[in-house]
Amino acid sequence: MITKQSLPEAPDFPAGEVILINKDLDWTSFDVVNSLKIFLKYEFGIKKIKIGHAGTLDPKATGLVIVCTGKKTKEIDSYQAQEKEYTGTFFIGKTTPSFDTEKQPDKDFPTAHLSDELIRQTTEKFTGEIIQTPPVYSAVKIDGKKAYDYARKNEKVKLKERKVRIYRFDIENINLPLVDFRIKCSKGTYIRSLADDFGRALGSGAYLYRLCRTAIGDYRVEDALTISGFKKFYAKNSPGG
Repeated sequence: MITKQSLPEAPDFPAGEVILINKDLDWTSFDVVNSLKIFLKYEFGIKKIKIGHAGTLDPKATGLVIVCTGKKTKEIDSYQAQEKEYTGTFFIGKTTPSFDTEKQPDKDFPTAHLSDELIRQTTEKFTGEIIQTPPVYSAVKIDGKKAYDYARKNEKVKLKERKVRIYRFDIENINLPLVDFRIKCSKGTYIRSLADDFGRALGSGAYLYRLCRTAIGDYRVEDALTISGFKKFYAKNSPGG
């Protein structure tokens, strides 16, 4: 596994490597994979290679993405199935169509009735097994097309509800309109949907202001390389470096 602490000078990417990447803001998970694929092509001369990521992270989120190459791509499902941990911030009192900062706020809601106690108590409604609906601005497939393709054309679609599990939902700081949280959850949980549902449960509104995936199973973002850090190290140690 390639991490900050473990950087083999002669990695075998075609045979298979697992890379911990700390995704930058505004990058898609596909951007991460594509950037690495291009880098391996030009620095290592690897023109054709299997490479994929173990779980999509939204463009407006940062944090841990596990990337697998070569034969290690067979292990992607096992990484995807592991529990995820996130830290982030809700913005209380407004909503956006995308449930995050990708779109500008379009509705305002009252917040005068909110107290720290109410905010903390409301987390209990979202602990354990819950049912949520993915955001319309998401990559969920509907009749072969991604949901956000419909949303960007203002075409209405109905997304299926899904069961997910929230193992921990802690409020770490309250400074309205901002509420900081830490969540540990199952595969398939949309924190953007949780933000929207949480706002409704408060009798207000909310959207996801900031999000970082801090862990996938036992793998931590603190051990992950940035794309630039990975390239800087391996550009020096590649056959053409």
